[in-house]
Amino acid sequence: MDNALLLERKRDDFVVVARNRDGCRRALDGDQLRARRELESVGKRGKARGDLGVGLVARESRLLPHRILETAAGTGILTRAINRAAPRAQIIATDINPALLEYAKTTVNSPKVEFQLADAHNLPFSAASFDLIVCQFGAMFFPDKVRAYSEAHRVLRTGGHFIFSVWDRISENEFADTITNALAAHFPADTPHFLARTPHGYHDSAKIRSDLNRAGFTRIAIEVVKHTSKASSPRVPATAYCQGTPLRAEIEAREPSGLQAVTDYAAAALAQRFGSDAVEGRIQAIVVTASG
Repeated sequence: MDNALLLERKRDDFVVVARNRDGCRRALDGDQLRARRELESVGKRGKARGDLGVGLVARESRLLPHRILETAAGTGILTRAINRAAPRAQIIATDINPALLEYAKTTVNSPKVEFQLADAHNLPFSAASFDLIVCQFGAMFFPDKVRAYSEAHRVLRTGGHFIFSVWDRISENEFADTITNALAAHFPADTPHFLARTPHGYHDSAKIRSDLNRAGFTRIAIEVVKHTSKASSPRVPATAYCQGTPLRAEIEAREPSGLQAVTDYAAAALAQRFGSDAVEGRIQAIVVTASG
């Protein structure tokens, strides 16, 4: 696949994410909201929420920020953690999806937290507005990462920090890898590769560093963080990935009425590898801190 086609495919993924978010107001009351919550439980919570989610909070709390911007806030899981860790800081949590922000508002009760519709590529804030910018598992979806990073650099104050996390390669994330391999067996002629292509497709440290340099950042620290994801059954991660991410659109494009059957197939593959009761799988992320 040439670079132009790859960029177009990644832009398509971003559009799918945006459309899913923009169109999910009704779904937030039903199956997709449950699937999204399950995805959060699989990927962002667990012990200490760890090293993957609140790891960002541990880093930012040491910086003692007064004004924090969160991009790609989604349902507010990191917003809530930041609010607990830095209760005196003003937090503006943004996302491209009004429905998700409306849901996130229901989970946070603090005068210090504001939710605002915003695109990370075109932030509606003045230069040098924030001490800290955080983004948890959102940068992988940005179609123009240098543009988004440049916007982060623009709105950061002198001495401020930009901290974000992305997923490492899919082979280091066992639930996602198992599901992708199961879908390859189920759709041998036209395998859905969304998970490997996009959420787990931005893990090259040299590329990340280069993108940040091009955006104006001069001091960059990159750390690989390992953790264990836990779920009460194989069906939880199967439903989370197959029904709570844009992978759903790829499945339905191939089998319009087969979403549940494919989810069951993925759950069976997870059960075969990890057991049919409570399951544990390795997950691995990259946490980036940029300044300068």
